[in-house]
Amino acid sequence: MDAMVSEVDPKDVRVMVIDDQRTMRTIVRRLLAAGGVCKVSEAENALVALDKLRTGEIKEPDVVVCDLHMDEMDGLEFCNAVRRDKTVLKGTTPILILTGGDDQMIHDVISQVGAAKVLLKPISSADLIKEIETAIGFNVDVRAVGFGQ
Repeated sequence: MDAMVSEVDPKDVRVMVIDDQRTMRTIVRRLLAAGGVCKVSEAENALVALDKLRTGEIKEPDVVVCDLHMDEMDGLEFCNAVRRDKTVLKGTTPILILTGGDDQMIHDVISQVGAAKVLLKPISSADLIKEIETAIGFNVDVRAVGFGQ
C-alpha cells in the first residue's frame, strides 16, 4: 500500500445515498454494507437531500452517491446546486453519480459541474468501495469486515 494514503475504518465513513427509487437506495445500502460501510443516510430525491443537508437533519457526509436520472431535480442539477451553494456541503465533499447510461458527453458535463466521478450501473460492492476510497482519499480498511479476502 502507498505510504502516503491513510486507512480509515469503513464504519467511520459517512455516505449519503440519493435516489428516487427505494429499491436502488436499498441496493446501494447493501453494497456499502458488504464493504463495512454502515453510516448511510438516504434521500428520496435531490430536493429532499438539499433540504436535509441545509436543516442539519443529515450530518455532512464524507461522500454522496447520487442517481443521475430523478424527477424534480436530477443528479446534474444537484451537483450544480451544491457546488454553487457552499453552505450545503463543503466544496470538497465528493459526489459520485450513478447512471445506467454511458453517453460520454453527459458524463463530461456531469464532471464539469463538480461530480468526482460518474459510475455505471450495475456496480459491484468492491468497485463502489474502491471509488469511495479514491473520492475521499483514504483506503477503506475492508479487512476489518473480512471483505475481499
